[in-house]
Amino acid sequence: MKPLIGISTSRRTGWRVYPFIAFGVWLAGGRSVRWVAGKRAEVQHVDGVIVGGGDDISPELYGGDLIASAVLDPARDELEKCLVEEAMAQGKPVLGICRGAQMINVALGGDLHQDAYDHYNAHKHTTLLPKKDVRVEPGSRLGALAGLEPMRVNALHSQAVDRLGDGLRVAARDGSGMVQAVERVEEPFALGVQWHPEYLTYAHRQRALFRALVAAARASHEHRAQLPEVSAEAKA
Repeated sequence: MKPLIGISTSRRTGWRVYPFIAFGVWLAGGRSVRWVAGKRAEVQHVDGVIVGGGDDISPELYGGDLIASAVLDPARDELEKCLVEEAMAQGKPVLGICRGAQMINVALGGDLHQDAYDHYNAHKHTTLLPKKDVRVEPGSRLGALAGLEPMRVNALHSQAVDRLGDGLRVAARDGSGMVQAVERVEEPFALGVQWHPEYLTYAHRQRALFRALVAAARASHEHRAQLPEVSAEAKA
């Protein structure tokens, strides 16, 4: 069977992004449906969830102070926080892309650096091209899926994970120490990356992220443990 993946995107710009994410899901053997704020989106009707990239997440969700440069989408914040919480409650896997990685962290009780590059005194990359190096953490599930060699990725974010949400661990950092990926330690499978793998599907290591989600979604649909399936996918 081809697992059905719900993909949340911005109402304003998601029409440009969704086809790339859907293509990554299709390459991995899944099928997809697009979700936006204001439209019906029910986790119970899908096998897995992808939270896509986009505007900043409001600090109101984690008790932070709003900075002037933030570009917010409150309706989308509400939708995606609920999607992650419902996916965890229903035992369904989640892949977070850029903003989506941050939303996984916030929905699980963590918080964010609103201006991450200023906090780390790091050079800001703003490009769809793979020009940024990240270091995958040894012992991480991401490392098993994509290897431990330094990974060259793209970068469009301004926020980044600060305090980790419940049940999460860091899976990758950049040279400044900024968190670039988080993953859930236990069931259900959840992985969030700060970069945009949907624009890098020509790379085997990036396709592995979509394959992991689809493998976990198939296991979820069949009421089997997800993490063993993800581990098996990593060895394939």
